[in-house]
Amino acid sequence: MSEPLRVLLLGATGLVGQSILAQAVGRTDFRLLALSRREVPMPKGARMEVLLAPTESWDQAIQTIAPDRVICALGTTIRKMDGDEAKFAAVDRDLVVTAAKACKAAGASGLVVISSVGADRYSKNLYLRTKGEMEFEVAKCGMRQVDFLRPGLLRGKRQDDPRGLEALGKMVAPLADLFMTGERRKYRSIKAEQVARAALQFALISAPGKFVHHHDEILRQEGRWHRR
Repeated sequence: MSEPLRVLLLGATGLVGQSILAQAVGRTDFRLLALSRREVPMPKGARMEVLLAPTESWDQAIQTIAPDRVICALGTTIRKMDGDEAKFAAVDRDLVVTAAKACKAAGASGLVVISSVGADRYSKNLYLRTKGEMEFEVAKCGMRQVDFLRPGLLRGKRQDDPRGLEALGKMVAPLADLFMTGERRKYRSIKAEQVARAALQFALISAPGKFVHHHDEILRQEGRWHRR
């Protein structure tokens, strides 16, 4: 009997990361491990390894973990970085790219990255430009399979990370989503747990190449997760 896939989670303390931990409870078809800069709140029933290390030591930590697949849900906000654009980019772009390179060097064959709808390295919007630059650099890392998930507004309760405008957006999202049809469907809001299930599903399938997935494809993969 073959060993279950070793799936490494980066960004376990965030909204999607926490949802991924919860979705992995009780699963035996893969082994989820997390690498984090700080203590990770664990959902009830979770039985998994968490390695704590400063980001400067992540290369060595990833080599030690030796993951088969990786899910990267790293991300912050410009507000949490006190308006410092360079510090924001250091997490949302540079840390993700550095981690991707380390995972490739450690032998990982697949990487799932939580990005954002509208990601574009030529955008005038800092957030979308940074996400686009991150995707461009990660795609060049040489990983056999890379899946970029581009969800719209994420719905879910964040731990100790209030976001005023985002909270307002969540209130109007159900109504606004009704008007997002055709090409605009990709901008629909989505529950963090749905993105989490899709991310895990993408991590467990083998389909070499570089792919970008928007709202509808994320939901399709989430549906396949339910049938496992």
